[in-house]
Amino acid sequence: MTGETPWLVIKNVEAWLGPTQVFRNLTLRLIQGENTAILGPNGSGKTALVKLISRNIYPIVKTDSMISIFGDQTIKVNQLRSRIGVVSTDLEVRTQDFIRAKDVVLSGFYGSIGININRIQKEEEIKKVQKLMSELGLQKIYSRPFGQLSDGEKRRLLIARAMIHKPEILVLDEPTNGLDLKSRHQLLACIRMLCKGRTTIILITHRVEDIVEEMQRVIFLKKGEIIRDGAPNDLLQSEPLGNLYETPLEIIFVNGYYQVIPG
Repeated sequence: MTGETPWLVIKNVEAWLGPTQVFRNLTLRLIQGENTAILGPNGSGKTALVKLISRNIYPIVKTDSMISIFGDQTIKVNQLRSRIGVVSTDLEVRTQDFIRAKDVVLSGFYGSIGININRIQKEEEIKKVQKLMSELGLQKIYSRPFGQLSDGEKRRLLIARAMIHKPEILVLDEPTNGLDLKSRHQLLACIRMLCKGRTTIILITHRVEDIVEEMQRVIFLKKGEIIRDGAPNDLLQSEPLGNLYETPLEIIFVNGYYQVIPG
């Protein structure tokens, strides 16, 4: 692991999601510039961690616990919006079918979903949208309604929306869920490209196959606790993965991608 300044520090945090305690004593340190995959089975607390970072849930106040984001414990959501992009299925569900693709991306400037018809769009913002959609291979869907897009196009479009501010951190929460093979491969290629840019990628997933070789660190999350933390070459092996998922398995690495088969 690198010795750079962390963008996220979580220390001894207890947090609840409704009536359920999701973290009892969570401690985590994420480094800017270090692409990281957080891997765990369903129910391990991955989505709760996203909500903790995005300030959709708050920790229990205790004297020995804290959360610091970009070195600040007094965190204002509106200040985070331009520094941390989050892509989740929640956002996809809340995006209405009639909103045009370009307006989905443009709305990232304003922290909204879609554009108010009375809002005057700035020429420089429109140019940024066109450029970003082109870079992500979305130029052909520029004016199409969101509801007419494939699931893979929707995910890449929401990534474009999150990237419109050129955030320092991009959090991808289970990005390949529900995608067919072609859409999944296109999205993974998009993630690999993003990993080579200036934005730090945090990939949160239950699928080993989502972890591209550009990831520099892997964290195992299970039942609200971090059980392993290290380099992909060390953790993405049959024995540690078998322990994480409590089932025998074999891991194969081909063409820069991991595949898992029953052991």
